[in-house]
Amino acid sequence: MKIAVIGAGSWGTTVACLAAQRHGTVLWARRPELAETINEERRNEQYLPGTEIPYSLTVTSDLETAVRGAELLVMGVPSHGYREVLSRAAAVVPEEAAVLSLSKGIEQGSLTRMTEVSREELPDHDPNIIGVLSGPNLAREVIAGQPAATVIAMNNVPRARAIQQVFMSPSFRVYTNTDVIGCEIAGALKNVMAIAAGMARGLGFGDNTLATLITRALAELTRLGVAMGGEPRTFAGLAGIGDLIATCVSSQSRNNRVGTELGRGRSLEDIIDEMDMVAEGVKTTRAVLDLAERHGIDMPIAHQVGRVLYEQARPRDAVLALMTREAKAEN
Repeated sequence: MKIAVIGAGSWGTTVACLAAQRHGTVLWARRPELAETINEERRNEQYLPGTEIPYSLTVTSDLETAVRGAELLVMGVPSHGYREVLSRAAAVVPEEAAVLSLSKGIEQGSLTRMTEVSREELPDHDPNIIGVLSGPNLAREVIAGQPAATVIAMNNVPRARAIQQVFMSPSFRVYTNTDVIGCEIAGALKNVMAIAAGMARGLGFGDNTLATLITRALAELTRLGVAMGGEPRTFAGLAGIGDLIATCVSSQSRNNRVGTELGRGRSLEDIIDEMDMVAEGVKTTRAVLDLAERHGIDMPIAHQVGRVLYEQARPRDAVLALMTREAKAEN
């Protein structure tokens, strides 16, 4: 099987390395100098410092070369650039190729999920072979061979099972699921909640606070996900609570890091300026709030994250607003 992985960030590179263990795999890097460096030095120091890249993985900055003839197209591009990159590749994407999104975000303005973007940019493609890979997958731990698991959500079950075997290894367990909407929404929403968790950390709050926040965050993303067509059980699985926990408790999470620095009193602009990777939650929060309004869903944690990100509210005031809401039954 020829596999094309589009996007040489930390997770795209990691997924490409997993695939290259058994299959011919090409990794596309937007910057020619990064592609050249990885090919020559077998390192991607900017995104995965200290990690050896296998010689079985080819890296190119030529998008058509990467995509042409692929049986599996893996899109590891952030949500804000996803459509533009896929539209450039669309003419050479084979009709029979399965398309798998790694992106955990919502397109601004249109409020579309990345699988929906894929269907729009590949209108002749079978929508049942367009899916998503999502779970508690911190790239540095996965590439280091630490035990982890993920979910491939795709409506075409035989194709999902074939792709499952591409990435399975003794240290990386892959499950399948047909709930594309639920897995995709859970992955996008958890980034918003990770910012909230980071703010709690930055304010110096402890484990009780974090456990409370994660539990109520799960309630919020489940409400919205189900309203959008997801299945409730998905949010109790790897793509839901699993990914939420990993992102909310780990300092490796970019979104968590943004929240932590906000909680310590730094400005969003300064935090973003010093980061060399995308924190999807910063932009996704606005889209999530728009989706919540569209579907009539109450999302108080996401609302307070939005106030901090876009209205310069103080994180401590956002916490106070959450804690002093009207008393109600747990649901």
